Amino acid sequence: MRGHACGCRTMALNRVSQLCHEITRLWLQLKMITDDILKKEDGPLLAAQIGSELQKQFAILPGGRGIDGHPVIFLPEFPAFGELPEEELQNVLRYLTSVPSVAASGEGFILIIDRRLDRWAAVRATLLRIAGSFPGNLHLVLVLRPTALFQRTLSDFLFKFNRDEFKMKVVMLSTVTELHTYIDPGQLTTELGGTQQYCHDSWISHRTAIEAFALMVKTVAQTLQAFGTELAETELPNDTEATVDLLHKHTLQKDTMKEDLKVALSQGGRLLACINEPLQSDPDYSMTQDEMENLATVQRLMGQLNETETAFDDFWDRHSTKLEQCLQLRHFEKHFREVRPQLDVMFERLSGFSEVSISPAHAEHVLRELSSHEEKACELMDLALSLASEGDRLIENSHYAEDSIRPKCGELRGVCEEIGSTLRSKKGLLLRARELHHALEKAFQWCEDGILLLANQPVDRCQSQDGAEAALQELERYLDTAALHTISDRGAICCQYEAVLNPQLRDHMDKVFQKQSSVQEMFEKRRVSLKKLAAKQTRPVQPVAPRPEVKSPLSSPNPERKERRYSADSALCKKGESLVHNGSTRHASLSEEEENLAVLRRHVMNELLETERAYVEELLCVLEGYAAEMDNPAMAHLIPSTLQSKKDILFGNMPEIYQFHKRTFLKDLEAYTDCPELVGRCFLERMKDLQIYEAYCQNKPRSESLWRQCSDCAFFQECQKKLEHKLGLDSYLLKPVQRITKYQLLLKELLKYSKGCDGANDLQEALSSILGILKAVNDSMHLIAITGYEGNLSDLGRLLMQGSFSVWTEHKKGHAKVKDLARFKPMQRHLFLHEKALLFCKKREENGEGYEKAPSYSFKHSLSMSAVGITENAKGDNKKFEIWSNSREEVFIVQAPTAEIKTAWVNEIRKVLTQQLKACRDATQQKSSDSPNPTSNNSSVSLSPFRSSAQKNQRKQDEKKVEPNPTSEANSCPSPKHKGWNKPSLSADASEENDGFSSGEDPMTSDIEDEVVKKLAPGKYSVVADCEKAGPQELSVKSGDMVQLIREGEDGQWFVKNLHSGKEGWVAAANLLSLISESKSSQSLSSSDGSVSGNLSTSSSCSETYTSFSDIKP
Repeated sequence: MRGHACGCRTMALNRVSQLCHEITRLWLQLKMITDDILKKEDGPLLAAQIGSELQKQFAILPGGRGIDGHPVIFLPEFPAFGELPEEELQNVLRYLTSVPSVAASGEGFILIIDRRLDRWAAVRATLLRIAGSFPGNLHLVLVLRPTALFQRTLSDFLFKFNRDEFKMKVVMLSTVTELHTYIDPGQLTTELGGTQQYCHDSWISHRTAIEAFALMVKTVAQTLQAFGTELAETELPNDTEATVDLLHKHTLQKDTMKEDLKVALSQGGRLLACINEPLQSDPDYSMTQDEMENLATVQRLMGQLNETETAFDDFWDRHSTKLEQCLQLRHFEKHFREVRPQLDVMFERLSGFSEVSISPAHAEHVLRELSSHEEKACELMDLALSLASEGDRLIENSHYAEDSIRPKCGELRGVCEEIGSTLRSKKGLLLRARELHHALEKAFQWCEDGILLLANQPVDRCQSQDGAEAALQELERYLDTAALHTISDRGAICCQYEAVLNPQLRDHMDKVFQKQSSVQEMFEKRRVSLKKLAAKQTRPVQPVAPRPEVKSPLSSPNPERKERRYSADSALCKKGESLVHNGSTRHASLSEEEENLAVLRRHVMNELLETERAYVEELLCVLEGYAAEMDNPAMAHLIPSTLQSKKDILFGNMPEIYQFHKRTFLKDLEAYTDCPELVGRCFLERMKDLQIYEAYCQNKPRSESLWRQCSDCAFFQECQKKLEHKLGLDSYLLKPVQRITKYQLLLKELLKYSKGCDGANDLQEALSSILGILKAVNDSMHLIAITGYEGNLSDLGRLLMQGSFSVWTEHKKGHAKVKDLARFKPMQRHLFLHEKALLFCKKREENGEGYEKAPSYSFKHSLSMSAVGITENAKGDNKKFEIWSNSREEVFIVQAPTAEIKTAWVNEIRKVLTQQLKACRDATQQKSSDSPNPTSNNSSVSLSPFRSSAQKNQRKQDEKKVEPNPTSEANSCPSPKHKGWNKPSLSADASEENDGFSSGEDPMTSDIEDEVVKKLAPGKYSVVADCEKAGPQELSVKSGDMVQLIREGEDGQWFVKNLHSGKEGWVAAANLLSLISESKSSQSLSSSDGSVSGNLSTSSSCSETYTSFSDIKP
């Protein structure tokens, strides 16, 4: 191929060289003509350069000739001739001698010197200067001597003595008439008695124009020669861009040269018109010899220019054609280099394309893929054949690179033929494989429907002769369809589909044949049984427990209803058959029910396997059709900047999921094909591996956000077009999430049909584990949405529960409380219960679609579980409970959506606190065993978060020592579940605090005054802060007023009378707690009228709490 290209390039260069030789010849001709005009030994001397010297007119060339054709130079009278600089004289004489032709100059010049009005001394000086400086061949010097008598006599006398001094032939003439004997008067100007018309200014103008034209022609010739040389030395480029640039460059140069030629021809035409002007005005005008030579020279230049232009146009036509053919060749080669590798890749892909399939769905999928490849291959082959046709057209147009183009065209057609043959072969095999799959699937479905038909025949109806005959006819009708649905000759099938029978498909075919035999055998047994029942002439026995007849459509049975029917049919059959059959018949009925359940299990298992295979294929399709294409350089220009280098974000760990299912999980599941009830073991063994879905789901919001930004880009559209997917990539990115949720549904179905089987426990455990994974995935999705938490969420331990609640808060400052309960409207908070902390977050719904619409959680507060206590019932609402910490300095009243959710949370929190209690108790025992004085209460501090019985007893002994009141002693011992303390010296709210279930504080070591929490009771109190009424039925109070609490109403409201104003109304309990915090009553909030301090914990705000360790069951 390279040899052909080199040969073509050589031929092209040879032709260009021939053209360049022609251009060079024309240039040499032009150069010779211009050199004649501009001839000088030491460089060109032009009239324009010595215009001022020529204007002095001390020497002229009128154009006349001597008798023998000698050019005549005339030196008219010029008094200042002796004062002329030598350089001026030399320049003028040198220029004048260069004007005649070379032939005329070679004959020698005749010099006429007119000195009739001068003196002999000037004549002698002139002759001496000319003898020393005349540049040309001087033939004769004719001198018109001075006419004055004295000067003429003196010149005659002295000339004889000085003749030899002049070193040239000098003739002294006295009159003009004597001059005419040497030169014809027609060759002389009127000044010398001749008839020749001479204008010196016109002569200078003509000479300047002729020389300018000659220079222009010479420049054009040089440019033309340089252009030809450049073309001769320039090789044809090897790429398209360089060829285009070269063609453009040469075109510009051609246009410039054409313009120069046009300018030169135009100027030459004007010059000819000027030279011929005297003839136009006077037809009798006779040109001088010099004028005729000028005319001939200009005409010769014009002729050469016209010939050069014609030759150049012909040269350019051939050269531009060569460049255009070179450009066509480069385009052809470029397209060939692009198409040829694509053909190789397509042929490789088609050659390695599997023509076998493992299932009907897989066969359809492979056929769809092949169809997509077929379309791409057809497009590519059309492109290749079009390129070959283009090559044929180039050859028909006599392209110089025919030897290079023809093999490429043949190569393209050959590869296209191979691709088409391979494509037809693969498609034919796949169609045959699909045909076989459909036949096997049809036979398999016939078997399944037959088994379902046998299972749906009610046993009780078959006990009568009519029922048995109806059932038998039903079987007969179904068996009549066997010829249309089943496959009979295994050998013929193997022979017919030998090319597509892989081991897996052959095994599947064997199973179908085996199933056909089994089903036909089952039908035969049922036929025999039904014939026996139909032949009996006994009276039908009515079942003991009749039930309504239930009909189930054969095409779509409900598994749950069918299972219930199986159990009911079994019971009825056993009762009915006990009257007419023996034990063996009852055993057969039980076996039939077990067989029906096995069929249902196989149905579920088949669905599990088929969907698993399809899932693996879909993952592979996404990874190859989208993820791999992101690394394809040919697709790089379609990928937007926001998507570049973000493949891991878009697809997450999908490659890891695919490898696990392809290499491990699918094979494990297939191992349980014949024993679906044991497949739970497979799930249990791979449960840790299935946790990879948690990472995928955590990345899904980022993936979804990235997809939303780039979903409309050309890259995804092109990939979807290649894959021929009706759905976009986002639907396939959702497949892993859908798959992990599908497993629990299939396991539930299997578990339903596997009651009493060996693997039922494993199925139950697998189902629980899968549900655990789903919960972990769901929890992790919520956790990653938490914002504003400065710590590490992983340090908080495992997430146990999470949910949304209504929350009220109250905080204690010193001995007073500031309650948020006054706001009435609760805060909506999302709680996250970890092993070590409880987080309070605000749920924020996001705008958008898909995962972008998922909520986010703003972190608000956290409680360490080591310092948390709970109160199970709060404010008399079975959906509320309290969470508090630090001796109830912080109290959170939490309202769950339902009582069940509240119970679940309380139980889970109690479990956490119990575990912490156990850990603290173990630590305390360890410390006590290491302490030298474990019985000393003064030197040791209890680490238990709860108050033990021993601590209570110790406290009771201490209280006895302080207050030896039998009543107090009896009332100071709290019961496991009680409402408040019955000790007058202790605040009622202190009991509420100590009754709480806490893991972070010890009630025995807390300060009693710090634990006083105010509770409300009827009595008189002083107001310490202003409170405006919020409603028409509420009461306004001001600081300093005395109020009386009369009774407590619903929803935390108290009916209060303002003793200062006499008005009555309702006040919120939350407001009262802050309004009367500094009343005249004692800190226990007893009545101000001196009555006995009553127990204030009997109000509706009292709650059941857990304080005693004996109440806690670990």
